[in-house]
Amino acid sequence: MLNLRPLAPALVLLLTATAGMAQKLPREDVVEVPARLEGLCVSNLFQSHMVLQRERPVALWGWGEPGESVTVSFADAEATAQCGQDGAWRVELPALEASAEGRTLAVRSGDAELLLEDVLVGDVWVLGGQSNMEFELAKVENGELEIATANYDQLRILTVPYGEGPRIQRGFARLHEWSSWFGRHFRKGDWDVCRPEVARELSAIGFVFARRLHMATRVPIGVIDASRGGTTVETWTPREVLDGLPGAAVQERLADWDERVATWDPQADLATRVRQAQERRARLEAEGKPIPEDQREDPTDLRPGPIADHNLPGSCYAGMIGPLRGLSIRGAIFHQGYNNALDGMPGVRLYEEVLPAMIAAWREAFGNPELPFGLLSLCTDGYPQTRDDYCEMMFNAGIYIRAAQYRTFLDLWEAGDRNIGFASTFDLRRRWYHPQVKLPAGERIARWALSTQYGFGGQLPWKPPALLELVQEEGRLVLRLDAEVGDPMDGAIEGFAIAGEDGHFQPALAEHLQVGVDDRGRPRLDRRQLVLSSPLVPAPQHFRYAWGRNPMGNLQLMGNKDLPFATQRSDAWGLAEAPRGVLEEVPEGKLSRRDQNRIREALRQDDLRRRRAEARALLEELGDDPEPQDG
Repeated sequence: MLNLRPLAPALVLLLTATAGMAQKLPREDVVEVPARLEGLCVSNLFQSHMVLQRERPVALWGWGEPGESVTVSFADAEATAQCGQDGAWRVELPALEASAEGRTLAVRSGDAELLLEDVLVGDVWVLGGQSNMEFELAKVENGELEIATANYDQLRILTVPYGEGPRIQRGFARLHEWSSWFGRHFRKGDWDVCRPEVARELSAIGFVFARRLHMATRVPIGVIDASRGGTTVETWTPREVLDGLPGAAVQERLADWDERVATWDPQADLATRVRQAQERRARLEAEGKPIPEDQREDPTDLRPGPIADHNLPGSCYAGMIGPLRGLSIRGAIFHQGYNNALDGMPGVRLYEEVLPAMIAAWREAFGNPELPFGLLSLCTDGYPQTRDDYCEMMFNAGIYIRAAQYRTFLDLWEAGDRNIGFASTFDLRRRWYHPQVKLPAGERIARWALSTQYGFGGQLPWKPPALLELVQEEGRLVLRLDAEVGDPMDGAIEGFAIAGEDGHFQPALAEHLQVGVDDRGRPRLDRRQLVLSSPLVPAPQHFRYAWGRNPMGNLQLMGNKDLPFATQRSDAWGLAEAPRGVLEEVPEGKLSRRDQNRIREALRQDDLRRRRAEARALLEELGDDPEPQDG
């Protein structure tokens, strides 16, 4: 009999996060354990301390001797399967009721027996995305407070090691994984009971999300963190799905990667690195400097090249979602977009097409076409947008990614998908592209899950205010919304811009529509309708809201609900098309630096034009020859 519980802390495999090269810890007792052991074994997805999904059939799988029978028993349920020629087996237990009682799951085949202890039954959620989802609790504002109180026996955590394609991986290792970003190792691949020392390395968003769900439902919650920094949306999507998408941006991206893979020459790469190493040593010798020990020998390894890149289309899906395929889960949340924004409008067009396909692919992977799936919008980056640089700060592809995320949510919602969720994060602002204000983001997406999946709909509003109708009137636009909105500070509404057919956006005065006066002569306002206007835009046709990477924008659902009006627009202009006519011809690909500078200069001129107009208006208000007043 083999009890897997005491083995977990010693199961260590070392990987670098960037190059995929093995790296040894400075210890002699490190044991390398692969994703699959010899003889009878279960996938490392199934361990002591794990959570099984309640109220759905539970699939479990592993490997054994070809042709041998394997029996899995848990609680009052039992299932038997036969190992295939490759040794793989899979069983399915009937749906189980939630239980906080730690019970033993047994796997038997002949004389071999595996026991997984302290297994709970509750809800399992998968976290996906890139570094802002991965960003651990210890690094965020008020994270230490959460860590100090993170003693939750019924909250269980599994962080999936970095894995890559292109082929679907059937398992993952249990390891200490090197992070070049943080310069340290992270323990991954083990199911753990939530304790402060465990929680500190978990996704901050994921921790708060899981904690809220557990506190509200009192059922065990399992969190599987399958996020990875620096990743694009296409790496999280199966390659066969991407191949079937017709968009030119997608197909051009696939063709580019295919060419890079086909033309990679590992011998030529090695020869280049050998030459560079020899030149470096020669230079150091000529300068009379010592040669570092790790540079005294020529490299001898052959690198895999683009096929090992974590952003190879389909790679992270194959390596990190692949090992989870077939697992019964309650839902998933996803926070990503930064890296696609680096590709300008081609990246935006790709994102618009791939994101809904990715969601459908994840739902298929977990065997539930109605799987609850919550989107968190792209977070802030850079200095805050101000009124002085408003137009210039509208030039950023990340804003278009954020709008595409909301548009994807809206399209699915309007098509009848009631298991799609959305939460804005642009107002949780910091200048760094890893804003440390992560706890409120986790709270917002938890509100969606609790409202739609756990029966708190009448108590916890989550859906952002939505535009119902845009009406063009003389000199203004009227927006009709589905809820009452306003600034939570009861001040001026900020964040809207409007433009005419020339595409020159200017900040708009945004006011609630006046629909009459009360018996005291005060204006009666319809807080479901907004009027947008600007003296510099006499015939507005389109609006944008929160259109900055770190945008102005304070419109929320009324009633202290903390639900921002999402980043959105009514136009279809790309980065090179607003203002119109700056470039003689709009390029299909990414803008050159020269073209970017021309557009930014045009936007600066729009800012300058507005500031001059506002200065003239102020001088006219003060009089022809205003004098400064004492005091």
